[in-house]
Amino acid sequence: MTRLNQSLVAAALMLTTSTAMAHTGHGEGGFTSGLLHPMLGLDHLLAMAAIGFWSVRQNTLMKNATPAFVLGGMVLGAGLAWGGLALPGVETGIGVSVLVAGILIASFARMSTSVGGTLVVAFMLFHGYAHGVEIPGSATVAAYLAGFATTTLAISLAGRALGALMLKADNRLSQGLGGSVAAAGALLTAA
Repeated sequence: MTRLNQSLVAAALMLTTSTAMAHTGHGEGGFTSGLLHPMLGLDHLLAMAAIGFWSVRQNTLMKNATPAFVLGGMVLGAGLAWGGLALPGVETGIGVSVLVAGILIASFARMSTSVGGTLVVAFMLFHGYAHGVEIPGSATVAAYLAGFATTTLAISLAGRALGALMLKADNRLSQGLGGSVAAAGALLTAA
């Protein structure tokens, strides 16, 4: 199976997951629950994969630092939740992150590392907060964190791999993909 076919199959499988409003405890142990949580919401999959996809067209520093920005925002958001701090508008922030990530892809937007990194961390803060709030009661924080950090990095890197493959394709495909992600984000925001 070629890399493009593998990427398309992975993307299709990601699209078959449940929506953002399905966030609940998953009845698994800490690490397993952490591994599964990012894959059980279309919002998380789209945001993480789209940011990875978008990063490919950025300067070298931004491209290489994006996984760290994604993970840093996730951990910071989860830490806010675990610290008992309220973060208003979490679901709206999650939907907007998907919407804007799609627009960034479709428009081929390029940003400096400081602006792009800040934006990525801000987006992932909302996703991390949702993960933190939904930690199962039986899970240890360290195991859950290790699980969702592993999956977060995998999804972001998969998006980056697809983005790298798409650099060789017609730009209209990337624009169409970005438009589709933005439309999904608009629907998530409106829900």
